[in-house]
Amino acid sequence: MFATLILSLLAGVSAEVTPAEWKTVKDSKGLCQVVVPPDWQEIAEGSGAAVLHDTSTAVAVVTSQPGQAFKPLSDSLQRLLGIRKEALFENTARRIFYQDKAAKRAEDLNVYDSSVPAKPGTCSCHVAALPSIAEETTKKIALSLQPVQD
Repeated sequence: MFATLILSLLAGVSAEVTPAEWKTVKDSKGLCQVVVPPDWQEIAEGSGAAVLHDTSTAVAVVTSQPGQAFKPLSDSLQRLLGIRKEALFENTARRIFYQDKAAKRAEDLNVYDSSVPAKPGTCSCHVAALPSIAEETTKKIALSLQPVQD
């Protein structure tokens, strides 16, 4: 309970603590966005994806699902997706944020997924990075997900 409260507080200020020099990456429809560190490169303008060096090092992908209603993950869907309870950091009407995969070896990827409500629909983000990339950076990218402000 306490950890959830702390994470909720941190998630609420994630945009405020994102360094100003980070770059915005928008999905292909221009509806959703994340921010990435300055050394990351967008794959192509409007692609909704950015990489650090190449896709085997780190990649962040942002997508929009217009018309898909946002709602927290049910217990049965969490089981179906194989999300461990300790890896589900937030599952609220405001955000879903979880670790999809934890690296076991240096060449494995740590993977984080997040989703937030958008008008109309849902914004989603998938961030995968080698363990050599700071976990704080990977989480910060995933937590920066938001709809593009009008």
